[in-house]
Amino acid sequence: MLKTIAAELGRIADVQEARLADERRAVGGDIDWSALAFRWRDDGRLQAIDAPVALPLDRLHGIETQKQRLVANTRQFVAGLPANNALLWGTRGSGKSSLVKALLPTFADDGLRIVEVPAHRLVDLPDLVAILANRPEKFVVFSDDLSFEAGDGSYKALKAVLDGSLAAAPDNVVIYATSNRRHLLPEYQSENQAAQQIDGEIHHGEAVEEKISLSERFGLWLSFYPFDQTSYLEIAARHLAARDIDAEIGVDAPWERAALQWALARGSRSGRTAEQFVRDWAGRQALG
Repeated sequence: MLKTIAAELGRIADVQEARLADERRAVGGDIDWSALAFRWRDDGRLQAIDAPVALPLDRLHGIETQKQRLVANTRQFVAGLPANNALLWGTRGSGKSSLVKALLPTFADDGLRIVEVPAHRLVDLPDLVAILANRPEKFVVFSDDLSFEAGDGSYKALKAVLDGSLAAAPDNVVIYATSNRRHLLPEYQSENQAAQQIDGEIHHGEAVEEKISLSERFGLWLSFYPFDQTSYLEIAARHLAARDIDAEIGVDAPWERAALQWALARGSRSGRTAEQFVRDWAGRQALG
């Protein structure tokens, strides 16, 4: 029995020592800093992405205002000027994550790098920021499809890094997040019923105030809405043109009818739906 316990303790010690060695290598320089993009792994290490995928900015249609504002904020950031953390929220497939990724080829020569952090690893944000703080590059820490469920405490780490911690985020790090929820947390009717009117002013209940306080820590809010039919077809036409396929709008062309049927079948006119249609159409046309 004692030998079994000793062997198990030895195994646990070996695993712990290996994990600490991995952490020391990740923090101590075993990172390919020549890469343009990185991901934060579940084991607490920063891993280079060899071939990051990003659409050029001019392929993103129907979100001109959002594009201009995020590009302007990012231009300030890479120039060493004050810039805001950004929350891109709204309907699914409307180009939120594509817009963030498109910043990479646009500003890579200015030192911009993107680090993807999954929502469930946001508890590691202070550790990640500490690794990035002394680097010469400018890092966008990107969390896609961000939302928190009731009782999930990991959002507090995000709040602390955004604003509210004694250890301020370094000047070479901003956080860009996308979400389908404006306040990132689920909202319930019962919480709104807790609001009170005092001297003509509405005072939200504690639960609502907690949720608003998280999203308000993003200085830049960009809202994304469903596309109308014309915008949807224009997006599809741009994707087709990028594949050297002629796509004129408004002439009842076969591709146009097929694109509308594709959107109808999916119940969504979005940029993502348009891109998926173009993959299918281009493939079928190539096969004849």
